[in-house]
Amino acid sequence: MSAPRSRWSAAARTPVGACAGLLLLAVVVLAVLAPVLWGDRASVVDTAALQQGPSDAHLLGTDDLGRDVLFRVLVATRLSLLLAVTATSLGVVLGLVMGTAPSVLPRRAGRLVTSVVNIAVAFPGLLLALFFAVIFGVGATGAVLAIGLAMAPAFARLTQTLSASVAGQDFVAAARTVGVGRIRLLIRHILPNIAEPLAVNATIGAGTSLLAFAGLSFLGLGVQAPDYDWGRLLGEGLGRINLTPAPALAPCAAVIVTGLAFNLFGEAAAALGVRTLPPRSVRHRPLRPPAPGAAGHRTDSEGQPVLAVDDLRVAFPGPAGWTTPVRGVSFAVHPGEAVGVVGESGSGKSLTAMAVSRLVEPPAHVTAQRLEFTGTPLLDTGEKELRLLLGTSLAMVFQDPMSSFNPVMSVGRQLAEVAEHHQGLSRRAAFTRAVDRLRVVHIPAPDRRARQYPHEFSGGMRQRAMIGAGLMGDPRLIIADEPTTALDVTVQRQVLRLLTEVRAERATAILLISHDIAVVARTCDRVLVMYAGRIVEDLPAADPFKAARHPYTRALLAAVPDLGTDRESPLAVIPGRPPEPDQVPEGCAFAPRCPHADDRCRGADPEPVTYTVGHRIACWHPVQDETALVEETTTGGTA
Repeated sequence: MSAPRSRWSAAARTPVGACAGLLLLAVVVLAVLAPVLWGDRASVVDTAALQQGPSDAHLLGTDDLGRDVLFRVLVATRLSLLLAVTATSLGVVLGLVMGTAPSVLPRRAGRLVTSVVNIAVAFPGLLLALFFAVIFGVGATGAVLAIGLAMAPAFARLTQTLSASVAGQDFVAAARTVGVGRIRLLIRHILPNIAEPLAVNATIGAGTSLLAFAGLSFLGLGVQAPDYDWGRLLGEGLGRINLTPAPALAPCAAVIVTGLAFNLFGEAAAALGVRTLPPRSVRHRPLRPPAPGAAGHRTDSEGQPVLAVDDLRVAFPGPAGWTTPVRGVSFAVHPGEAVGVVGESGSGKSLTAMAVSRLVEPPAHVTAQRLEFTGTPLLDTGEKELRLLLGTSLAMVFQDPMSSFNPVMSVGRQLAEVAEHHQGLSRRAAFTRAVDRLRVVHIPAPDRRARQYPHEFSGGMRQRAMIGAGLMGDPRLIIADEPTTALDVTVQRQVLRLLTEVRAERATAILLISHDIAVVARTCDRVLVMYAGRIVEDLPAADPFKAARHPYTRALLAAVPDLGTDRESPLAVIPGRPPEPDQVPEGCAFAPRCPHADDRCRGADPEPVTYTVGHRIACWHPVQDETALVEETTTGGTA
């Protein structure tokens, strides 16, 4: 059983959910059968029994035309429920359209829609309903439009918030990387993952709509004679409530009971784990992005690179101005080459990979003197062409294999989406190819596994399946963002071995991001060491312990324990902490933590220079002694 179905079934099994469900079922059955069974009797006019109180012949009395109040309340169930559900459906549809519009429309149009929603949410719903009721006129149709439009802004805000929470997940980024368009991304990946909380809130909203509709009919703005709903019956009976309260209390009780049934059932489902995030509005100050600084252009003698990056900068607006967490990154990756990127958390590794994959969106600003993938400039190419290029030639393997897949789609269908979108294969042929790709990445029983959901895979299998998704096309480059995090040593080795096999068989280049410099040294040809948004050393990975010259690289290597590490001694750490992106000091960012720093280091940031062939370093005082590692310390640092 799927998760959404099991959630609603579990809600129905709780005492509150069961009672609410039974009440809703009874109301629906009554709405269907009451007009058929008692419609004629509810319309019979008896001039001999005008405005009578409860009796054996009329259990709740009669109205001013002698019609039976009980039968009229029962028959009014259909119209009351139908109008409330119609108004709710209108509000939900309009709310979905307005809430998802910013994800589909151009940026300016999307911001305009968001502003309209924010203004509308500021007004009370009942006030909006009355305002629209006056505009659309008296009657059931006008009341439906009024209540639906009044509900739409709040539902749009909820949709925007939930969509934003899902849009940041890795599986959405993966779908964008393979070139899935905005509308398909919305329909296939975002809406299915927010459908459950939206359904819960729509259920609760139906109860609110029922109450609002009864209020408009009570005021004479809703249903008009000869039709009647509970609100109209309440208005007719209220005039003589001191003499005969039953004609007024009966429709009032019907509204309360039905409204509670909707609300309680929605609350029962929400209490079982459906999380609705509170609405929020984020505003950014209009700022000008910083101009990229000059940087030396790196030339490579090994031919045309798969990926060429020169002076890449990523900036974000903030209250005090622009913050640049990636500052002048330059490197190249050639066909069949494996390049590792290491550094502490916050050094800019993942953000660099996201910028290269065109996954960094406004208000962030990405600039570069050169950013080319297979010879195509990524910053100057249209979105349609980029989707086709990146979707077939670039594969992303994210850190968390669980969040890398859409939880409401089977693994095989997610892999097949790439072939359907870019290779024009039919649904069946694409699924067959997906099974074949799962077989290539050593997933056992791929035919059966392709029909399973991500939660039915182990962590290592999900990671291998993610690599298989990248192989659905013909990738020239695989960007693996810490693919072995949270995996045990055996599974780590399997994933790294699979990447090595893909590289050897297809001449696919690999950009491997990791915290573990030892893993990178065993897997890659070159190592890029990042600190505070810059590459401080680019060195061969054959023997980093001997080749490393930057004090920061030496410190990272010294902090890696091995079988020869003295277990009685504390682990080596690097004193201090990396600077925050908006608090990078002048000069070398590593100077406050470096034992070799002097006034020159604190006053000027060194540019990368060639130390030896294939080895570049940005340091005023590179370590010369091959055996001298940074002094190990056990206080005031991070491991």
